[in-house]
Amino acid sequence: MQAMSFAVHIPLVCFGIAFPAMVVFLEGLWMRTGDPLYRALAKRWSKAMLILFAIGVVTGTILSFEMGLLWPEFMATFGDVFGLAFGIEGFSFFMEAIFIAIYVYGWDRLPPRTHLAVGLPIILAGFSGSLMVISVNGWMNQPTGFSLQNGEVTDVKPLTALFNSNLWHELVHMYLAGFIVTSFLVASVYAAAWLRGRRDRRHVVGLVVALSFAALAAPAQLLVGDWAARTVAERQPVKLAAFEGLHETEKGAGLEVVPGVEVPKALALLAFHDPNATVKGLDTVPEDDQPPVGIVKTSFRAMVGIGTALAALAVWFVWMWWRRRRLPDTVWFPRLLVAAGPLSVVALIAGWVTTEVGRQPWVVYEVMRTRDAVTGADGIPVGFAALSLIYIALAAIAYVMLRRLGRSEFEVSA
Repeated sequence: MQAMSFAVHIPLVCFGIAFPAMVVFLEGLWMRTGDPLYRALAKRWSKAMLILFAIGVVTGTILSFEMGLLWPEFMATFGDVFGLAFGIEGFSFFMEAIFIAIYVYGWDRLPPRTHLAVGLPIILAGFSGSLMVISVNGWMNQPTGFSLQNGEVTDVKPLTALFNSNLWHELVHMYLAGFIVTSFLVASVYAAAWLRGRRDRRHVVGLVVALSFAALAAPAQLLVGDWAARTVAERQPVKLAAFEGLHETEKGAGLEVVPGVEVPKALALLAFHDPNATVKGLDTVPEDDQPPVGIVKTSFRAMVGIGTALAALAVWFVWMWWRRRRLPDTVWFPRLLVAAGPLSVVALIAGWVTTEVGRQPWVVYEVMRTRDAVTGADGIPVGFAALSLIYIALAAIAYVMLRRLGRSEFEVSA
């Protein structure tokens, strides 16, 4: 149930992180150039932003209830440690809701500079809210800010827990992922229209703006991914071993790029920047402490493979725009963009599967096992079925509303 809820909610979080910045950027272009197309496009995107935020409110509320209902021991034991983070996240949510409403309602009602300023708290709230949630996840991977005596949590230091050492690479990694997913999904919508022959200026502008954000985030994500992998190698070596299916500790470990083909010493070089470094394998811990290798390895490779392909697509766009000030003229480029949108979501979810399942069997790394944290209540299959129906209904509502918005007449007047 929790995994399904995360899979539904996380793409909406990406829009909460990135979409406000993209909308405000378009409005800023309008104020700088006076071109009414930028304003009209920003206005339309802001309506989509509002729809997705409303859907995210429902899925986020479900997740908050699931934390208490599905993980009672986890919340009861460690609620005092990370409760501050969830409190700030709730405050960020309300601030985002208030200013989104003002922003969308304020078109044609507020002075341009005031309206633009209203968009800034939306960006800030999206960032602070996601920061708090990622902070809790970082803490689960690197628990700190408390003492444990006879199974009881004491000496709680909420700020130490909040700003744990695992937060920083997870925060940057997720923040860039938010822009990658949002920009490629938006670009895929315009690319699909492009393939249907809609190649007027508004479609070109929408496509180029979305790809511009993707071109900044996707290549940078490769560098941040290297940072994250090296941090995992240092602090959670068993998780890294699961990433690569490394069963035995090995000095100068190689990297299997495809089944049966290994690059000598590549894993040691990537993980420690030393080709002769020793990489710990799954054999360093008992079998009961090992994560399920199959799903972790598959999800990790899916994330890396798709992320690399998206970065290459972004670089292709930048090269062509820099050289010729136009999009690539081959029909394969919009086709690849159409696929890139859904694939970016696949990479996003695969990344979270890698992080969460790779930590197993621990819900709090080396402190509390998942089996000790989860509920023992009956009726979970019934709840799962009911929740599935709710998410199907939400998806249908979102599709209808966004489809109606897409078919409405596009306003180009100021």
